[in-house]
Amino acid sequence: MATQIDLIVGLGNPGPAYEKTRHNAGFWLVDTYAQRCQGLFKPAPRFLGETCKTLLDGHRGWLLKPATYMNRCGQSVTSLAKYYRIPIERILVVHDELDLPPGVARFKKGGGHGGHNGLRDIIKAFGGNNAFMRLRIGIGHPGQSDQVADFVLDDPSRRERELILDAIDEAMDVLPQFLDGEFEKAMNRLHSKKPAT
Repeated sequence: MATQIDLIVGLGNPGPAYEKTRHNAGFWLVDTYAQRCQGLFKPAPRFLGETCKTLLDGHRGWLLKPATYMNRCGQSVTSLAKYYRIPIERILVVHDELDLPPGVARFKKGGGHGGHNGLRDIIKAFGGNNAFMRLRIGIGHPGQSDQVADFVLDDPSRRERELILDAIDEAMDVLPQFLDGEFEKAMNRLHSKKPAT
C-alpha cells in the first residue's frame, strides 16, 4: 500500500511584518489549502504553532504553521508528529526555494537542507533524519549569496507574487493525488507543467 501524507507543514515567519515576504511562501500554500477545504487555523500552544485539521477530496490530515521563527521550526514539527505518531515519511514540508524561479513548484523526497534554515532545523530536530517529503515553491535568486538573507525577507514584486501564487495553484491541483501516496504520478503532472512567464 502506498504511503500517504498525514501532515503538511508550511514554513514561514510569524507576524504581519513577514506575511508578504518570499520566505513565507510555505505559509501561503497551507493557507490556500485551508481555504479550499473551508478549514480554519487555530492556535496550538502545545505544538508551538497554528494547526488546522483538514478534509480535502476525502483525505484527512493536519496542516501546521510553526509560530516559531524559521530557524526554530523543527521543535514545532516534531512535537505534533510525535503526539499524533506521524512517521517522518508521512510529512510534507512546503518551503520557498531559491534555486527555482517564481512560477515553478517541484516535489522532492528527502535530501539536504540546501542552506534553508527551516529545513536545517527540522532535520536537526529529527536527529538528522531527512526522509520527509518537500514541496519547493520557487522564489528566484538575487544573484549573489550575500544578498540572500535580505532577499528572502523582502516582498516579491507584484508579477513575482502572481507567478508564485500560480505555482501554488498548480501544486494544489495535484496535491490530493500526492497525499494519497501516488507520488510519482503527482510529481510527473506537476513537473511537466510549463512555468508562466
